[in-house]
Amino acid sequence: MGQLTFILGGARSGKSDYAEQLGRESGKPVLFIATATAFDDEMRERIQRHRATRPREWQTLEAPTNVGAALLSGTFKADVVIVDCMTLLVSNILLALPEESAFETVMQKVKDEIDSLLAAREKFGGQWLIVSNEVGLGLVPPYPLGRMYRDALGRANQTLARVASQVIFMAAGIPIVIK
Repeated sequence: MGQLTFILGGARSGKSDYAEQLGRESGKPVLFIATATAFDDEMRERIQRHRATRPREWQTLEAPTNVGAALLSGTFKADVVIVDCMTLLVSNILLALPEESAFETVMQKVKDEIDSLLAAREKFGGQWLIVSNEVGLGLVPPYPLGRMYRDALGRANQTLARVASQVIFMAAGIPIVIK
């Protein structure tokens, strides 16, 4: 099935740069799965900058949700898969649901997404690098939606860390192996 490396850390800690560096250093074909959605001009510019920095020969799949299904419905061939990032994927799931959605509904949708992603990984194979923010080190959000998001991403991170063969925590651009 190949190795799964889970890379997490705070915002702007170097997670994505590190994952991309590992992809470049592998010397193998890379599929980059981008989960960002451009809701405003600043995000559109950020996405364009990210696209411009990736090697031209890398394949890109833009999938804000349903990543596993999107991967399996395509004709992608790669030995390294980078998923950047779970942070936005969970946010996209949460924002697509009605505002009054129950906690259990949100958790089930996130679990279904992770299960689908891991099932696609089994079928696709290769080395996987999955990026996510660690949101459990900060303050408790003062509003229900923020707490629901923190809890959903925290549970997704725990699931991915459990199945990963390696977990790397990024701090100020420095990778720290924690598993």
